[in-house]
Amino acid sequence: MSSSPLPPIPTASRRQQVADVLREAITSGDLEPGHKLTELELASQLGTSRAPIREALRQLEQEGLVVSYPYRGTEVLGVSQEEIENVLVPVRLALERFAFAKAMEACTDEDAAGLAAIIERMDDAASAGDLGRLADEDARFHEAIVILSGQQHCLQIWRTIQPRVRAYFRRDASFYSDPHAVGAQHRTLLDALRAGDQDEGRRVISEHIRTHFGDPADSLRS
Repeated sequence: MSSSPLPPIPTASRRQQVADVLREAITSGDLEPGHKLTELELASQLGTSRAPIREALRQLEQEGLVVSYPYRGTEVLGVSQEEIENVLVPVRLALERFAFAKAMEACTDEDAAGLAAIIERMDDAASAGDLGRLADEDARFHEAIVILSGQQHCLQIWRTIQPRVRAYFRRDASFYSDPHAVGAQHRTLLDALRAGDQDEGRRVISEHIRTHFGDPADSLRS
């Protein structure tokens, strides 16, 4: 990991801070799938003892970002197209269709303005060519919809898959043929949310999420 050194962290909340630093490095692609993670090396780079490193790696394994093998240690876990199509997309369809319908009932002008601001940040990121930030704003928009739904159980489920979702958003960002189309697609979602048509809302959110089926190199992801 000498090519992408990780910053030392202060003593408070070491386990969570270690987990946060590693999660960001994994989802951003700085630590690539298959990269070996050793407690000793991480402890040295992050300026901490091995105990919080061990605890953080357990947490990240629960989140699906790393995997530990007997006698082989821990390594970064990639997001396969099979996992996206057979696990993450179906879970998102069930979760976000329900959340979108509930958010539609709850959405105020202020809520809509907040979502519009996220889309504006997508446009800014697209103009700057910052595809990582664009992918992060994409994930932030979807989380905002789940929060707006007011369904705490939905938010809990979303946050268990969010690291993996963010990882594949980041992975697919390099395949955007037109980064500005991402903001346009989310404006379609926002328009449906504002209109309050449940059938149309279900259609557009389903169509949007299903763009992840198939090789990302073959179609625009969002």
